[in-house]
Amino acid sequence: MCGIVGYTGPAKAAPILLEGLAKLEYRGYDSAGLAVRDGDAPVQIVKSKGRLRALAEKTDEGRALAGNVGIGHTRWATHGEPSERNAHPHVSGAPEDHDRSADPSDVVGVHNGIIENYAELKEKLRKNGYSFYSETDTEVAIKLVEYYYKKYGIGPIDALAKTMVRVRGSYALAVMFRDYPGEIYVARKDSPMIIGVTEGESFIASDVPAILNRTRSVYYIDNLEMACVRPGSVAFYNLDGEQVEKQLTTITWDAEAAEKGGFEHFMMKEIHEQPKAVRDTLHSVLRETETGKEIDLSSVGLSEEEIRRVSQLHIVACGSAWHVGVAAQYIFEDLAAIPVRVELASEFRYRRLLLDKDALVVIVSQSGETADSLAALREAKRLGIKTLGIVNTVGSSIAREADSVFYTVAGPEIAVATTKAYSAQLMAMYLLAVQFARVREEIDAQAYADYLTELETIPDKIARLLEDKDRLQWFAAKFSNAHDAFFIGRGIDYAISLEGSLKMKEISYLHSEAYAAGELKHGTISLIEEGTLVIGVLTQSALYEKTVSNMVECKARGAYLMGLTGYGNYSVEDAADFTVYVPKTDPHFMASLAVVPLQLLGYYLSVSRGLDVDKPRNLAKSVTVE
Repeated sequence: MCGIVGYTGPAKAAPILLEGLAKLEYRGYDSAGLAVRDGDAPVQIVKSKGRLRALAEKTDEGRALAGNVGIGHTRWATHGEPSERNAHPHVSGAPEDHDRSADPSDVVGVHNGIIENYAELKEKLRKNGYSFYSETDTEVAIKLVEYYYKKYGIGPIDALAKTMVRVRGSYALAVMFRDYPGEIYVARKDSPMIIGVTEGESFIASDVPAILNRTRSVYYIDNLEMACVRPGSVAFYNLDGEQVEKQLTTITWDAEAAEKGGFEHFMMKEIHEQPKAVRDTLHSVLRETETGKEIDLSSVGLSEEEIRRVSQLHIVACGSAWHVGVAAQYIFEDLAAIPVRVELASEFRYRRLLLDKDALVVIVSQSGETADSLAALREAKRLGIKTLGIVNTVGSSIAREADSVFYTVAGPEIAVATTKAYSAQLMAMYLLAVQFARVREEIDAQAYADYLTELETIPDKIARLLEDKDRLQWFAAKFSNAHDAFFIGRGIDYAISLEGSLKMKEISYLHSEAYAAGELKHGTISLIEEGTLVIGVLTQSALYEKTVSNMVECKARGAYLMGLTGYGNYSVEDAADFTVYVPKTDPHFMASLAVVPLQLLGYYLSVSRGLDVDKPRNLAKSVTVE
């Protein structure tokens, strides 16, 4: 959530900053602002509420702001309502300075994250003569930097270090000091930040797409580190103010991967990229040997000895990644006979954790920066438990800090509602479950080969599903004015229902809930009334008849039924008013196919309701605050 960009170099900064912010719109925001400096002149600040377009118009696409160093920000409100006064950048000066286009403040900065002890710090600063014009925690952080800078007569790095020691919470800070023209100083704790360099230019961003068309050479600043960014060079420092060396990384995917490619929305493009994302993730660890194909987890860093030693799995995640974990629980327990708990990352560390010393904690996150998931990872490591990250972003915090890491190969995902990253995570879980089962001798060589053969068919089956979208588009238009929808299923179908419901609510704003079908009679069925949409997921043959019975109960109370099942289960049409079929596959892997129609249904509902599919209200792509 929120977006940070920065630039220093020979070019005009403002147009570059606006361009970078536009690439970060998918992260979610409600206001935006720029701070640009021209030599020794005071910094120029322009802010706007609402979409980035308003900021671009205020600055004539950036041409109205002179200067070749600057920072920009898109804000997702946490402290204080969306407004120009609360928008970033914030300044260290007096309240009246806020409305000046040329601000004489000593420190100007932007911030992602949440300062948890901002009220305490604000009171401390008030006692030292500071006043405040906004409701934000960011203004407090910027003024605290200036307080230490002036009180001790120290340089920017030392002032930032003292601030970092005093502040509790998560943050990525980018600040400019009046006494240091041409330089931007950054600090990081738990919120993502990268720094890109090229000949004579440097770029700062909270995510790769913001700078990808400018450079593919980037540094990942580590937790509790700072940097001084100058044109074409960067110096990194630890909390003690000691300079540290960093490895330059080359981004392998190109700028076109972050473009719409002819689709109306990123979400639809990414739905269509699922066959490739799933295939690439599969082939990242599937190897051809003399005796046939096998899974090779050497790149993951998980040995057969370690797999045999695992006593239990704790899958920890948020949102859609948690739904992947719910599906994986059924698969691991059935195939590998290993106990599994699926944990919400936001709850994981707020209870007494009774983890066996040989447990494996699996952290699932598309961005690798999800705040709650990262905190859960650190808690597991503090307890001495081995950790495995399943992430889509190379060099992300979870990838760097986990003991082992399984990279999904989904490429950049821009739409807030995840599709291809979710599908790639599912494939990673399938591969791990099958390998655990084989290594732990729960399946024989023939079953192992059969499962791998079936996994290789999934990308083509997803592609076949994407060729038949018209009926779902019609159905979405028919129900675009619905008020409530309920998804029901059992076993893996329940996990599928959870994801389908989330897709519907997050982008179409239609109230939807998912239930294990057997729980309907324990209260939820009281909500069923004439015209309520009930979507039954029926891909598990052993549970098929029981779920049909639950659907019939709903129909008797006036519900309109949609059934989602595999080809051949045509008897569902006796109960359902509308049925969608998916290709057959092994029941363990059905989530990969059944989720696709539900993704499309959520998408078409959003379009038919005239909503912004890629930027749903109140949501952010990367949730980097708790």
